Amino acid sequence: MYARVLGPLTLTEGLRTITPRAPKQRQLLSLLLLHAGQVVTVDECVDELWADSPPHSAHSTLQTYVMQIRKTLRSAATGDPARARLETRDRGYLLAVGTGRLDLHQFEKLVEQASLARIARDHAHESELLHRALGLWTGKALADVVCGPLLRTRLSGLRETWLAALEQRIDADLRIGRHHRLIGELSMLARQYPTYENLHAQLMIALYRSGRTADALKAFARLRRTLSTELGLEPSARMRDLHADLLNSAPVTESVYLPGPDGAPVTLRPVG
Repeated sequence: MYARVLGPLTLTEGLRTITPRAPKQRQLLSLLLLHAGQVVTVDECVDELWADSPPHSAHSTLQTYVMQIRKTLRSAATGDPARARLETRDRGYLLAVGTGRLDLHQFEKLVEQASLARIARDHAHESELLHRALGLWTGKALADVVCGPLLRTRLSGLRETWLAALEQRIDADLRIGRHHRLIGELSMLARQYPTYENLHAQLMIALYRSGRTADALKAFARLRRTLSTELGLEPSARMRDLHADLLNSAPVTESVYLPGPDGAPVTLRPVG
C-alpha cells in the first residue's frame, strides 16, 4: 500500500485505489497518517473529529472508524511484508507505515538529504533532490479532506515546510547559474506572497544576474509599496542593502541575502 497526503488523500494498492469515502473516516485516517509512527491519543482523535461538540457516543463511534480503517488496511496487506498496521496503544492509536510507503516521509527524507548536500556545497545535487521532493506535492496537502483543529495546525506547519524547501531549491538553482529559468517562477511567487522578502530578494537577484537591473529595482519598489500599504512597514535592512547594491551596479558584490550553511555569501554577478 502507498499513501499520499501531499495533495488529495489517496491510498493505493498496486493499480487499485482503496481510499475510504466516508468523511470522518478520511479525517481520522489523515490525522493518523500525518502522525505515522507516533501515538495519537483517543482525546486527540475526538478533538479532531468533533472539536468542542463531541457526541455522547464519541468513543464508541471512534472505535467503529478505527475498525473500518483496519479493514481497509487489511484489504491491501496480502503478501506485503511492509504492510501498514493500525495498532492500539495505551490511551491511543499508532499507524505504522512501511518505509517508502508515505509521500510525506519521502519528502522529509529528500529534504534532509538536500540539507547534507548543501553543507557539502554540492548545490547541483541539492537542487536535484529538492526538485524531486517538491515534485511529490500534487496540490494542497489533504485538499479533499474536511479538517478539524489538529489537522489544520499540522497542515499549517507542512505549508511552511514546503515553502522553506521551495526557497532552498531556488537558492540552489541560483547558485548553479539558473537565474534565467527562475524569473517566471519567482515573478509568480512574488505575486502570490507579496510581503515575503526572501522570495523578492531571490527575484531581484535573478533579474540582476540576467542583466535586468531596472526590473530588479521595480521589484523592490513593489515590495516596498506593498509592505507600507498593507503592514505599515519598511523593507528590512538586508533588503535595503540589496537595493543599494543593485543601484551601485557593483561588478562583483559580496552579499548576505542568500547565505550558505556556513554563512558564506552569494556573489552577485551583473551582466553587461
